[in-house]
Amino acid sequence: MGMMKEFKEFAMKGNLVDIAVGFVMGAAFTKVVTVFTQNMVAPLISMLTEKVRFDQMEWVLREEVLGPDGAVTTAKVAVSYGMFLTALIDFIIVAFVMFMVVKSVNRMKKAEPAPPPPGPSNEEKLLMEIRDALKK
Repeated sequence: MGMMKEFKEFAMKGNLVDIAVGFVMGAAFTKVVTVFTQNMVAPLISMLTEKVRFDQMEWVLREEVLGPDGAVTTAKVAVSYGMFLTALIDFIIVAFVMFMVVKSVNRMKKAEPAPPPPGPSNEEKLLMEIRDALKK
């Protein structure tokens, strides 16, 4: 039973809960960015590059060769760079947003004045008075 209590204390520590919340929000944000890139940015780039589908952008090294019966005799060899570009755009967007979040958090930390040091407690005040009375 002691191990369960230790685990509960560990799991409920503020830092661990904050990390878990941040992880879930980061995963959800990444999904939003991916959908944004695939459905809004990629079509615009596809229009500029005159490709129909952004994820089908490729550099063909060897064309597919068909036999007389229509079967593929030599497979096409191509470097598919469209998916890589999509992932790169996703990364840049996520990295920029994280940069802005960290920058704003750092700005808020600088704006908050340091709390004044706590004054002596009532017990400490009483002990100081006793000390001062004994010096006399």
